[in-house]
Amino acid sequence: MAVSGTEPAESRPAEPRPVGIDELLERVRAGYRRVEAQEAYEAARSGEALLVDIRYAALRDRDGLIPGALVIERNELEWRLDPQGSHKTPEATGHDLQVVVICNEGYASSLAAASLHQLGLHRATDLVGGFQAWKTAGLPVTPQAS
Repeated sequence: MAVSGTEPAESRPAEPRPVGIDELLERVRAGYRRVEAQEAYEAARSGEALLVDIRYAALRDRDGLIPGALVIERNELEWRLDPQGSHKTPEATGHDLQVVVICNEGYASSLAAASLHQLGLHRATDLVGGFQAWKTAGLPVTPQAS
């Protein structure tokens, strides 16, 4: 019996092995199929997908906006897209909603899409290369309104 009142090390569950961000991204991305810019554009145009821009304001001001994309700051994403949430946006119509999350370069959006999967939004994905890939593909961008 341990004198300090704590369990002996051999009876405690093993701590999970720390992972780096590259491994974490690989793991979460394995859980869904990411989309390229042209595919996201076509899905949004046909009404099959909701594009959600999570870039912060300075990047939107600098680079512009994707026409029709819903802008939701990353720190509000889960609250605004949870179909059961009290703070949901009108676009959060159900768990079957196809959401394409867009960040600047396609990293933060992967983690955001994984978080949406945890909320039951099983069709959530993200844009490979983010807004910069969209822009490079020559897809529509409008200046941020002042």
